[in-house]
Amino acid sequence: MAKAVLAALILAALYYLFLKPRPKPRPRAPRMPQDEARAILGITADADEETIRNAHRRLVSAVHPDKGGSEELTRRINAARDTLLRRNP
Repeated sequence: MAKAVLAALILAALYYLFLKPRPKPRPRAPRMPQDEARAILGITADADEETIRNAHRRLVSAVHPDKGGSEELTRRINAARDTLLRRNP
């Protein structure tokens, strides 16, 4: 009985270590210069975090794919926000 339990544990461990499908890594957003990010969001160089977030929300709500917009534009707007807020997804 103990050998069967041990064998089952070993097989389960091998499955989780080597055979279990792993999730695919998400593609990273392309990095862009801060000047380009500001131009996309339509903000000035002295914009604070709240201004960046408001500009992002305004633009994404207009071009979101669920509302018939473009996925590429949404990606670029998100990348601009991430660049200006110094976040790396």
